[in-house]
Amino acid sequence: MISINISPEKGERKKPVDSVRIITDYGIKGDAHASGKWHRQVSLLAIESIRKMQNMGLDVGPGDFAENITTSGIDLVALPVGTRLLLGTETEAEVSQIGKECHSRCVIYETAGDCVMPKEGIFVKIIKGGKLSIGDSVRRSEN
Repeated sequence: MISINISPEKGERKKPVDSVRIITDYGIKGDAHASGKWHRQVSLLAIESIRKMQNMGLDVGPGDFAENITTSGIDLVALPVGTRLLLGTETEAEVSQIGKECHSRCVIYETAGDCVMPKEGIFVKIIKGGKLSIGDSVRRSEN
């Protein structure tokens, strides 16, 4: 895991933090998008996707696409809905959505003419909460 990102308000870029508490069937404590009411409790985006946008000349990095977790070395969009993930050593999540519909064109889209989050970001619901820290692994669960 490259970065963990949160924001207190919706509609703003997320800021990196060293660690978070993830709450079962809710999301990341302190993040505006955490809500037990729906299936998109935590979002993930690969650093490889962010690099595509950097290669287009954009000055962007982890959290700039409003993703909660920036991963490395795992093909997120290849994971089918229903796939279980182990985040760190405690947290279990289930892939609930691949990509999202972008209802309004964000600043990233307006600048570059494209945005990776709607196509390459994934969303998970939290099956079991726990502590998560920078450097923890993100991998498919054996269950």
